[in-house]
Amino acid sequence: MKTCHQFDTVRAEYEREIGFMLAHSRRHAGRPAAKSSAKQAASTKQRMARALSSHVGRCLECG
Repeated sequence: MKTCHQFDTVRAEYEREIGFMLAHSRRHAGRPAAKSSAKQAASTKQRMARALSSHVGRCLECG
C-alpha cells in the first residue's frame, strides 16, 4: 500500500512515543510506573490505529 508523507509522519510520531513508553516500562520493571507506562503504550497503539485508519479514509493519495 502506497502512503503519503503525512501518513508516514503521523505513524513515525506515534511509534516514537510508544517506544519511549515501552523503554520506560522496561527500565522501571516491577514498579507501578512501569505498569502505567505499558498501559499507556497499549492505548497509544489503539489511538495510532484509529488515527491512521481515518487518515486513509480521508486522504486522496493513500485511499
